[in-house]
Amino acid sequence: MTSREIVRAAVLFRNPPRIAHSLPSPWQNDFLGTGASADPDFAPTRPGEDEWGCVWEKSGDDDASMGQVKCHPLTDYSLLDAYPFPDYRNPRRYESARKAVDSNADEKFVLGSIPLSLNHRTDYLRGFENLMMDPYLCPKEFERLLDIQADIALAAVENLAECGVDGILSCDDWGLQDRVMMSPEIFRRFFKPRYARVYQRAHDLGLLTFLHSCGHIVEILDDFIDAGLQVIQMDQQENMGIDLLAERFGGRLAFWCPVDIQATMNQGSLDDVRAYARRLVETFGRFGGGFISKWYPSPKAAGHTDERIRAMAEAFTRAESLHIA
Repeated sequence: MTSREIVRAAVLFRNPPRIAHSLPSPWQNDFLGTGASADPDFAPTRPGEDEWGCVWEKSGDDDASMGQVKCHPLTDYSLLDAYPFPDYRNPRRYESARKAVDSNADEKFVLGSIPLSLNHRTDYLRGFENLMMDPYLCPKEFERLLDIQADIALAAVENLAECGVDGILSCDDWGLQDRVMMSPEIFRRFFKPRYARVYQRAHDLGLLTFLHSCGHIVEILDDFIDAGLQVIQMDQQENMGIDLLAERFGGRLAFWCPVDIQATMNQGSLDDVRAYARRLVETFGRFGGGFISKWYPSPKAAGHTDERIRAMAEAFTRAESLHIA
């Protein structure tokens, strides 16, 4: 089977012959990443400005973080009618995606990134305090802003599908260390329907759906599954429990994970890292698929040594038995 077929089999619980991997060289990587590019015509008017009008700042020479938004361009909803949202219908944004698909001689699974970060982007546009208060104080305007963002994501999905990608990925952190950052009721009312619109369109176009989300998100994973999510990319699992996650969601949601980046990968011994990697495979991968191995691509920021990365990657690579129940 090709890498593309192995990833699809893992996600769809169709008994892949081996684990699907996204590991650094020299280990196996079954993925080819691409996505919607930045607006080729965008020119910032202020240092640190992105094409959404948000102004970012970093402290000193900090290259380990993305920084923080210091200027939120939509602090007042009276600005919404005239606000110049980025145009993701522009075909020039997808030139690199077309080239990636056309050059995919190894038949890897092509995963296209889309701008579906409803939590983060609303925070960047409105500010965190407004994000938390909008559902209660101005729900109609809040829903309108979320709908516009969903429409933008849909434009990216449709263009990337035309390019020939195999799946879509977005990043939206929903969890604190021990709970969801908003009430599940607010998530279900305002956010879940917009995810569902995007995921349903992706499925209509034959694409698999992936989401990265950090933190403790057990309370809303059923909602993501209902909305059409197929793969959750979790860098943390220990704060929720591997066994609990597998018991409640195994066989319905595929898990794409490294060894927990905050706990075992930093604090455990090399043997602990190896054992945790094997446990991920055995616990999430026992449903005729359901597990994809991963590494954390910013190891310096997370404090991961080459020795630990090697121990994890070798353990994943050796655990080719999926222990199908």
